Amino acid sequence: MAGRIITIAQQKGGSGKTTIAVNLAVALRARGHSVALLDTDPQGSLGRWFLERLERLGEDEALEFSTSSAWGASYESEKLKKRFDFVIIDTPPKIDSDLRPALRVADLVLVPVATSHVDLWATEGVLDLARREKCDTLIVLNRTRPQARLTAEVAEGAAALEVEVAGARLGNRVAYAEALGKGLGAGEVARNTAARTELDTLTEEVLSILR
Repeated sequence: MAGRIITIAQQKGGSGKTTIAVNLAVALRARGHSVALLDTDPQGSLGRWFLERLERLGEDEALEFSTSSAWGASYESEKLKKRFDFVIIDTPPKIDSDLRPALRVADLVLVPVATSHVDLWATEGVLDLARREKCDTLIVLNRTRPQARLTAEVAEGAAALEVEVAGARLGNRVAYAEALGKGLGAGEVARNTAARTELDTLTEEVLSILR
């Protein structure tokens, strides 16, 4: 059976696209799935993470990294899904016609939203493109503070966009940044179980949508 393609998109920089891409990949790999990461963002953060992981842990045939142009995303991901259970596409922080190939092939689009009104406003352009491409879409609240009023306000605003919002929320935790710099997932280095629990919950939500 062909693999499933997950595209992570958001026009605002700093929303946590790469963080979600690597942590979802690690969580899926831990469940026994093969995963290909496809980076269309010229910034190259995902590739740097992968190289750090190779140096630390060595090669893993079931976890692969490749790059493509934005326009080549559909072609490359279609090739990769013949060999891998999941293909995760990390896209640049912009919203224009270049994003469409990565949306068009997606079985699911994840849209990270950091807890600010500016991030929420920036989401509307991505959601509009996703609707045009008839994509299943899931908003993921990122860098949340559980007791903060702003988190509640952004969550309410996201729900009002008439798009499904993930029950899992990723907290504003140092573990995510630390893990990224080491080529790991936060669940592999977290000193407490909070990050691991958040990621497990998000991964299960994603899998339930794609089943």
